[in-house]
Parts: sequence; structure tokens; C-alpha cells
Amino acid sequence: MERIALRTRLKPGNEEIYDREHAQIPAELDAVMRANGVHSWRIFRDGLDLFHFVEVDDYAALQAALKDDPADQAWQVRMNRLLDGDFDKGAGTLPLVWEMT
Repeated sequence: MERIALRTRLKPGNEEIYDREHAQIPAELDAVMRANGVHSWRIFRDGLDLFHFVEVDDYAALQAALKDDPADQAWQVRMNRLLDGDFDKGAGTLPLVWEMT
């Protein structure tokens, strides 16, 4: 299993909307993510900065599977209006520096 850390940023003034949108994601999006190996996806927010921690079987395979999925495409439209930059192109992964296990 892969553990991926991503960073994104909100446009100013969208904090409450973003939090509200994530109170419950669409069931079809949850199902397609789980069907494609997502074990967990956590998002932490510090002001405008979003930190995603994803546990997934294969992140590249997940991205490929979601690329043409209607549930994910609809979700991306909803979220991209709130983000400062493109999630897929601007986020990049965060390198692991230290871990206590």
C-alpha cells in the first residue's frame, strides 16, 4: 500500500464552503475511490492550506481510473472552483522527512 501526501491551497474566502462540501462526499465518488484501492483519504486544513494524506493500493492506477469517471469529474468541477491552482498539476507530493512508527 502507498501512503501519499499532497498539498493544495484554497482561494481566499472559500474555507467554509470547502469544509461544508466535504462534510459528506457523494456516495458514488466514495464507491469508485474504494473500488480503486483507496483505504483512506484524510484532509487537514490550516487556513487556506490543505494537506491530504492518502492510503491507496496504487496512486497512479487510481488517478488513471478516475480520469474519465463521471463521479470524479463532477467532484473535480465542484472543488476546482474553490482551489487556488489545479489539484493534479499544482499539488505534487510531499516527501516524507521523518516518521515515528
